[in-house]
Amino acid sequence: MFIPSIELSQSVSSYLPKEHYIIIQLDSPEEFIEYVTEHKHQLDCLILEWSPQWQVLVDKLQQNLISIPTLIIIPNEQSPVVQPSLTEPSENYILSSTEVQLKGKQIHLIQGYIDKAISQFITHAVTTRLTDESSSVDTPTELTNFIVRQQRRLMDKLHERLGYLGVYYKRNPKNFLRNLSKADRQKLLEQLKSQYRQIVLSYFANDKNLNNQIDEYVNMAFFGDIPVTRIVEIHMDLMDNFSKQLKLEGRSEDVLLDYRLTLIDTLAHLCEMYRRSIPRESWGE
Repeated sequence: MFIPSIELSQSVSSYLPKEHYIIIQLDSPEEFIEYVTEHKHQLDCLILEWSPQWQVLVDKLQQNLISIPTLIIIPNEQSPVVQPSLTEPSENYILSSTEVQLKGKQIHLIQGYIDKAISQFITHAVTTRLTDESSSVDTPTELTNFIVRQQRRLMDKLHERLGYLGVYYKRNPKNFLRNLSKADRQKLLEQLKSQYRQIVLSYFANDKNLNNQIDEYVNMAFFGDIPVTRIVEIHMDLMDNFSKQLKLEGRSEDVLLDYRLTLIDTLAHLCEMYRRSIPRESWGE
């Protein structure tokens, strides 16, 4: 991070516990550019304090085409900058169209905003990758390389939770959705919808229980042999309901695009559970 204001820098550090974050504080634009350029593949997020006098720093980052999730802190005395839309061209940003901006008075929410910066970057990268017909799927880019690193971290987290040797789960077919009575089937589906809604509402918030919520949801889906298509259907129905509510309130639906990452995250966990349910001796078949 590059935060010249000592008081602001100390405040940011106080809200980022050392057991969860490794902070590299650079004291000059030159040091910052040099460090970021050299270690860009190891960095999860840039945190910058905005001031017109640091425009040269922004220019150099843009010139070096550095693609890293970015959180820009707008000091209280500075004029706020309008957040850009992921779906419409905009010039109302400082560094890039995927940045996230945080007002100085909201520093206590910084953990959630860091998560949002990373999530928004990945979501935009995936969207760009899927809609850019001129891009070659065989040509790695800064964006795809970052996504790969994030996927590896997800895998590492799952390895830690499930064990490295592969786990064979013996499921009871009696508990499968298709084998339940009509009443029990409806009860399970309602529970899945309710829990997924809670995950969505907590996904970009600073909720320490989010990972546990996803784990519980995935376990329920796995042992109920819930088809992936049903999970996608639950997600789409929920987004449709949110869309109708936003329209009634006269608000933009753009925010719903970010929640595609919630679905990707959940399905990645579920697919890993299924992969690990295969007995080790059959891996070579």
